[in-house]
Amino acid sequence: MTTPLSTSRLNLAPASAAVRDLLAPSGVLRVGVNMSNFLLVTGRTPDGDPVGVSPDMAAAFAEHLGVGVKLLPYASPGPVADAAPKDEWDIALIGAEPQRAEVIAFTPAYCEIEATYLVPASVSLKTIADVDAPGVRIAVAPRTAYGLWLERNIKNATLVHSESPEEAFANFVENKLDALAGLRPGLIGEVGKVPGSRLVPGSYTAVQQAIGTPKAKAAALAEMVRFVEAAKASGFVAELIAKYGVEGRLSVAPVA
Repeated sequence: MTTPLSTSRLNLAPASAAVRDLLAPSGVLRVGVNMSNFLLVTGRTPDGDPVGVSPDMAAAFAEHLGVGVKLLPYASPGPVADAAPKDEWDIALIGAEPQRAEVIAFTPAYCEIEATYLVPASVSLKTIADVDAPGVRIAVAPRTAYGLWLERNIKNATLVHSESPEEAFANFVENKLDALAGLRPGLIGEVGKVPGSRLVPGSYTAVQQAIGTPKAKAAALAEMVRFVEAAKASGFVAELIAKYGVEGRLSVAPVA
């Protein structure tokens, strides 16, 4: 795996030996990677390693620490979070959500992805606020960052859960649900599959993609935050977004 710029360009002082030993005591940083986000993981190497913005961020952080890197693919973010207390990974790159923060210490976001709704031609929902109304049924994949947000914030509509985004789409179509929740870039690809469907303007949340570490290693969080803020401010994150052709679908998060 290669990164488009050296971490020396981030203008960061070296990480301390204490942080390095806490995060990667074996000399290799184990990284949990959410494979379901096609904007952050755009493919695999011939050896099967994930490729994309989040794997490159992980590689750059390992370079900053002065250690090797091992990418551990997980099918979706739920299993990544489940593994946090099990010492399966040292850092992970997933959406930062309050439920996950119970077991994971998160940096500020390094990039953001807007979430909205896809609605069929047969319904008259026109705004984000219109969707949260009695009788409205929203198809959603559980334990996604945008799904967790809806679980905390939807007051009147009914969430209809499926096991994956693909199954949520099938449920939306087959059972003629009123809205499909998802990340805007993914929903754009679904519009053509449902004649007359449209995206609701705006967004109900922006999923904050961050780097996390198990709470047991939270003493390293300050160093992780330094790295993320430098990566944003230096243009490193923007360069990765351009490298993988996901401009307009991923946004660099504001510098904290």
